[in-house]
Amino acid sequence: MEHKYITVETLENIGIITLNRNEVLNAVNEGMLAEIAHQLGIFDTDDNIRAVVLKGSEKAFAAGIDIFEIHKKQKQGGFVLGEFYKSFALIEDFSKPIIVAASGYVLGIGLQLAMCGDIILAADNARFGQPEISLGTFPGFGATQKLCQTIGRAKTSEMILTGRAMNAQEANESGLISRIVPLAELQNESIRVAKQIASLPRIAIEMAKDSINHPLKQIQEPGIDYENKNLQSCFNSQDFAESLAAFIEKRSPNYKNQ
Repeated sequence: MEHKYITVETLENIGIITLNRNEVLNAVNEGMLAEIAHQLGIFDTDDNIRAVVLKGSEKAFAAGIDIFEIHKKQKQGGFVLGEFYKSFALIEDFSKPIIVAASGYVLGIGLQLAMCGDIILAADNARFGQPEISLGTFPGFGATQKLCQTIGRAKTSEMILTGRAMNAQEANESGLISRIVPLAELQNESIRVAKQIASLPRIAIEMAKDSINHPLKQIQEPGIDYENKNLQSCFNSQDFAESLAAFIEKRSPNYKNQ
């Protein structure tokens, strides 16, 4: 697969994937997510690759989903989540550790992508949020389940129901991230951590990751199915279509609660 939305490099025995839509703050579209999933599949079968760093730009890891792509699909007959969920499933099935280097905006689907990582190192300028409610919908791809298990029901409810973002310090105190790293040191530190993991016994690392994630997946899967059903209902609502149109037209939405 030719890469249009990401760049890929290897450094010794680690892979580095960089989100590469800087002109739109790395807004995630269907193609970007598919490229990430495909590249991780390649790294999974490469015995030389022992860990992966996933990063964006200093200004934005990923500032949300591509609203213009969604709006276009809505006008063409509706927006469905199937391909997005398929890519997320492939990303979460990756057997080797993923170290996420999160800086700037980590919003919406960008936060959901970051939560696919095993270790999240956050720059001191990072902001984590789920602003989807302002578009007449709510975060999907397991966000409701993962956030509740990670930061608790109360903080999850405030983040999702109000759209309020967390700074790096609050995210660290809430357990959403592994730790805070100065922005200037983030890339080097994420590579250092990846190299440290890559130097350790491969089988033990992969079995440890699987053991950590397996029980969580068993708990999350029924909730994710339920979340998907509710999310699709939001996408089919008139308020969601109005929110998209208002965003594109740069005006306030006129909700009908329908």
